[in-house]
Amino acid sequence: MSISLSTHVLDTERGRPAEGVPVRLYLGDDLVASGQTDGDGRIGELAEELEPGSYRLVFRLPSLFFRVLELEVELESGHYHVPVLVSAYQCTTYRGS
Repeated sequence: MSISLSTHVLDTERGRPAEGVPVRLYLGDDLVASGQTDGDGRIGELAEELEPGSYRLVFRLPSLFFRVLELEVELESGHYHVPVLVSAYQCTTYRGS
């Protein structure tokens, strides 16, 4: 059972990708992957070959108000994509494809 995870951060206030956003992935208290978004605001494969479980994604955002966004996600099988849309006073996320 192969599990992989990617992410994408968009700065909706400026209308462009959020480059250089640090992202960390934890299983429990163990750091299993980390990276920074590229010029397109993406980390194509933050993690591959993950085991099923409850993971925490931690984003350090370029926002005046939302400095850290932490999401707990349940990964079972297949590929998961987690986009984040952020501005000075708003952020949202969803399960992408």
